[in-house]
Amino acid sequence: MPRANCSKTYKVPKRPFESARLDQELKLAGEYGLRNKREIWRVGYSLSHIRRAARELLTLDEKDPRRLFEGNALIRRLIRIGVLDESKARLDYVLGLKIEDFLERRLQTQVFKSGLARSIHHARVLIRQRHIRVGKQVVNIPSFMVRLDSQKHIDFSHTSPLGGGRPGRVKRKRAKAAEGGDAEDEE
Repeated sequence: MPRANCSKTYKVPKRPFESARLDQELKLAGEYGLRNKREIWRVGYSLSHIRRAARELLTLDEKDPRRLFEGNALIRRLIRIGVLDESKARLDYVLGLKIEDFLERRLQTQVFKSGLARSIHHARVLIRQRHIRVGKQVVNIPSFMVRLDSQKHIDFSHTSPLGGGRPGRVKRKRAKAAEGGDAEDEE
């Protein structure tokens, strides 16, 4: 039997009732349509790992093979996600990354920004109800990190009523009722 994944995905704040942090988290949750604070903490946790790796590499000598290899790999990964700009491809800029940079790259935010949804909350609902695809793959995870190259391939799913698929349940029911109503008028 395979072992369950027991690694941590988020870290709770040390001071639970710090008002400045609470206000900032509430603002982020509203702006990006997040379900709970844990989604913010999860992004912060992954950001802290990235920044820790960058800090450790910056302590090494500039010609160190480990710094060159791992530093380039880290920067290339961040550029591919779209968090880091290609003009800022240095380890110093990795330390300047913020939680908002990662929240901008979520599928939920990208669907709203591309105009497929009326609001950030509507975008989340569309994704969870499997109306959105990235490339040919239907994605139903709002926190899916969209890469730069797949950003232009975000669209409605082929099976979705919004993307030209079969009409939804209510529309089919109304069409059937209208069809039955016409038959009675003819008699």
